[in-house]
Amino acid sequence: MLKEARNTLNQCLGTSGLFVLFFLIPLFIIAQEQKTKPNIIYIYADDLGYGELGSYGQTKIKTPHLDRMAKEGMRFTQHYSGAPVCAPSRSILMTGKHSGHSYIRGNYEMGGFADSLEGGQMPLHEGAYTIAKMLKERGYHTGLVGKWGMGVTGTTGSPLNHGFDYYYGVLDQKQAHNFYPTHLWENDKWDALNNHVFSVHGKIDSKTATGADFEKFRGKDYAPAKFTQKALSYIEKNSKQPFFLYLPYTLPHLALQAPEESVRKYIGQFDEKPYYGENGYAPNKYPLSTYAAMISYLDEQVGIIMDRIKKLGLDENTIIMFSSDNGATFSAGVDTKFFNSVSGLRGLKMDLYEGGIRVPFIARWPNHIKANTVSDHVSIQYDIMPTLAELSGSKITQTDGKSLVPELLGRETEQKKHEFLYFEYPENGGQLAVRIGNWKGVKRNVRKNPKDPWELFDLATDKYERNDLAAKHPEIIEKMNAIVKREHVHPHILDWEFIDPKIIRN
Repeated sequence: MLKEARNTLNQCLGTSGLFVLFFLIPLFIIAQEQKTKPNIIYIYADDLGYGELGSYGQTKIKTPHLDRMAKEGMRFTQHYSGAPVCAPSRSILMTGKHSGHSYIRGNYEMGGFADSLEGGQMPLHEGAYTIAKMLKERGYHTGLVGKWGMGVTGTTGSPLNHGFDYYYGVLDQKQAHNFYPTHLWENDKWDALNNHVFSVHGKIDSKTATGADFEKFRGKDYAPAKFTQKALSYIEKNSKQPFFLYLPYTLPHLALQAPEESVRKYIGQFDEKPYYGENGYAPNKYPLSTYAAMISYLDEQVGIIMDRIKKLGLDENTIIMFSSDNGATFSAGVDTKFFNSVSGLRGLKMDLYEGGIRVPFIARWPNHIKANTVSDHVSIQYDIMPTLAELSGSKITQTDGKSLVPELLGRETEQKKHEFLYFEYPENGGQLAVRIGNWKGVKRNVRKNPKDPWELFDLATDKYERNDLAAKHPEIIEKMNAIVKREHVHPHILDWEFIDPKIIRN
């Protein structure tokens, strides 16, 4: 490239322009490199189960755009979120560290649900090295549209402190419980929406409820629609330079809320009864139809993004990835058994069984990722940071992940495999999980009973984790104990320490 640059500029300037030539060459080379760096869009669903897309076996919910994305790209069958709930998964994704090293390990709530009490979650610490910081260093414009969940404005956790040039969306995941909030945030400034104030955790009397009572839990400005609008604007504004767009939609997290026209497409297909809010979150007259509509609405947004990328002529220079932060939810009108939301896997959100952490992962990059391919490579979301590092120019070492570039580009023999996957989760009793090859160990209620035995499953023959083989393989359990001892670093707050007896509060 350097030789070509010299020849081109020599023809234009002649030998008398050598001084200008050598001044311009570096700028010319940088411009060429910038053109070759792929745009990156990472779309993150919220509480979407492993089996809730058509390409992963779903039969009742329509997801044609994500199914098209899978046909045009690569679908992973053994991909994991870093944790079984929102905040730690997002921290793990953004920093490339597993849950034994990650700064945020649980949903540490601050503040309350009212606008006046908006406090967010434990904020990401100052100086954290994120995907956005890494890509910004490499010449990318960086944008976030959607749910952040790692600190609100006025704290160290604002996205503007962590490498994002622009953001729009929800900072506090409690605010994200309502899809018709009074406001969203744009670069630390309040953006008022045309929605009335109501408690998204209200209840109504099943004996006297009317249609109007249910309608009180719907507004005019649907937050996911605003996300798509801002995402499209961001893409168009930055289409002439390499950009990274992190797009974490709030769908299909509770509460059950969707535009009327989306719900209407499903009404009559299911035998359903109203949900009156008795188990938290907003009441809903058509809970099954609404849940299906929320996933289909998410699918439509992905289709809109893909179509706009194609229309702008960016298709072959844009890699789009899609995944979920954890498994499907478990309450408040959502019937995961009816929808087979986790494809029969054991556990749901807040569990370290497969149903809580195995998630969809689809990657699409025309003429780079072979279309309609399926990968059984064992991968996890802390692999995304080194993957994007390699795609953007050079590898990094400060991560627990392994780049997926060889797998994505059809060089499977070069793909490095994990010696193990490690999970620790301080909530829901305190849980541990380790995967070594096809062996998966799970340990529950560690906070109360640290000496309780591991469960051990052979995922090659028992992906539903039904047959505990721990008693037959003490040598595997010994390896898992050693991994926990080596990989667990004391968290910065005592509430998240449930492993080391020297630190645990009596």
